[in-house]
Amino acid sequence: MTVGETSPSPRTVLVTGASRGIGAAVALRFASEGNRIVLHYGASQAAAEAVQRQCLDAGAPEVLRIRADLLDGHSIAGLKEELDRKGWSPSILVHSAGTAHYGLLDETEEEDWHTQLQIHLTAAYRLAKLFGPRLSWERWGRIIHISSVWGSVGAAGEVAYSAAKGGLNSFTKALAKELAPFGITVNAVAPGAVDTDMMRSFSAEDRRELLEEIPLGRFAKPEEVAELVAFLASERADYITGQIVELTGGWRI
Repeated sequence: MTVGETSPSPRTVLVTGASRGIGAAVALRFASEGNRIVLHYGASQAAAEAVQRQCLDAGAPEVLRIRADLLDGHSIAGLKEELDRKGWSPSILVHSAGTAHYGLLDETEEEDWHTQLQIHLTAAYRLAKLFGPRLSWERWGRIIHISSVWGSVGAAGEVAYSAAKGGLNSFTKALAKELAPFGITVNAVAPGAVDTDMMRSFSAEDRRELLEEIPLGRFAKPEEVAELVAFLASERADYITGQIVELTGGWRI
């Protein structure tokens, strides 16, 4: 088995935030291994449809596209209900959906704070609570969270985002301890600067300054994050759980 294989046979993989960026790259990576893919998206149906076609072209036997509002617990429960109706039971769950909020603390309204915690942390809790029992019953599963280096070190001007990702890191470690007896691993990938739409909102000057701080001299590609996620989901990573694996190009050593 080569690095990145998810299992000896195809599995069902649920990826949140799969219409763009890291989530889309993760979905395509698992599709290339012949897995069934559940593409979650929040707003952009056209983008999700494009990723769905790409996943089918990449080798996924089936791709199911489902919209859900991750700020709403009832909407997340509806996603699970739709999968149950179709008889789909994900054994690999990748929570990639997220959004950033830029602003100092005194510029961060409670609504901004609430949104960051809901989409990054509370959604992870809800997804694990909904899908975890079936994984425990099956005695095998993978839960992988897309975190951030800011969840470990914090970022001035991104206090809400940093707090949400820091909470996600602690949740990952605690959940890993709870689910380990059932053969389920729980890990987080914590990238540094990744060349996605979120990064492209930075000014050219900010991007140059950031690149100067990264020893490898470039931003990560979404596909590189997806490779790490695929490895953590593979059976080669059976003994890795409760880890926050950074992918920073040497930015934080």
